[in-house]
Amino acid sequence: MDRAKQREIASKGGKAAHQKGTAHEWTSEEARDAGRKGGIASHRRRREQMGGSNPAAPSQDMGENAPAESSMSSENE
Repeated sequence: MDRAKQREIASKGGKAAHQKGTAHEWTSEEARDAGRKGGIASHRRRREQMGGSNPAAPSQDMGENAPAESSMSSENE
């Protein structure tokens, strides 16, 4: 199936979900987290494809074993 047809079908599904009220609406925090994870994965893939695996370099992995980051939320203001 070509990309245009696939996009058209997906668009119809998204519109229907919004009309029905079951579509997921991202909070800014969810969107930020998803973008951060995508960037990390993208850079990791690029490094692996380039063959630039440097074992001495610190890991950028933000998996479940990563330390929790401290951030100030609007609740603390």
